[in-house]
Amino acid sequence: MELLDTPEEWQVVATTTPFKGNKTSVRADDVVMPNGTVARRDYQVHPGSVAVVALDERDRVLVLKQYRHPVRMKLWEIPAGLLDVPGENPLHAAQRELYEEAHVKAEDWRVLTDVYTTPGGCDEAVRIFLARELSEADGERFEVSEEEADMELARIPLDELVRGVLAGELHNNCLVVGVLSAAAARTGEGFDALRPADSPWPARPFEA
Repeated sequence: MELLDTPEEWQVVATTTPFKGNKTSVRADDVVMPNGTVARRDYQVHPGSVAVVALDERDRVLVLKQYRHPVRMKLWEIPAGLLDVPGENPLHAAQRELYEEAHVKAEDWRVLTDVYTTPGGCDEAVRIFLARELSEADGERFEVSEEEADMELARIPLDELVRGVLAGELHNNCLVVGVLSAAAARTGEGFDALRPADSPWPARPFEA
C-alpha cells in the first residue's frame, strides 16, 4: 500500500451552477458511482488560497485576529488570501498577503504543506508556506477595509500556538494545520528540509 493521494475522476453525466458569486460558486454534479447508480454532489467551486506561517528569529509566529461572519467569531489566523487569477504563482500571492495584512517581507520561503480544506463539500486547495528572516516591508502600509480594518496583529511563540490548538482554543483551519506542521518540521528533519517555495502544486498549476 502506497501512502499517497492519487488523482481519479468519476464520470459526470450532468452539471449545473445554481449559484455564482464574486469569487466562488456552487456546482451540482450528477456523478456515476462504482455500482452504476447516479448521485448528486453539490459543492463550492473555489479559486484556491495561500497562507503563511511567518516565523521570526525568536520562534514567534505572526498572527492576526479577524471577524469571520459565517461562524460568528473573531479567530486568530495566519496571513492568508485567495489566488486572484487562474494560474497565479502561489509564492507571489503569499508574499502579497504577508505585505498587505502585516506589512512584513521575508527572505526565506519554503512550502510547509498543501491541503484541501473541506474536500467533501468544496474544491478549495490551500498552499501553506513557511516564511523566515522577517523584516518590515518597504513603502506605505496597505490600506485595509471591511473586516480587515478591525484586525489585531501579534507575534505568538510557536509552542504557545500549538498548546492553544490542542486545547481547543484556536480553530482556524490554516492556523491549525500551519502551526502543527511547523512544529513537526522543527522537531523532524528541520525547516531546511522542506520543499522549495516554487515546488509544483498539481491542485493549482502555475507558471514560475
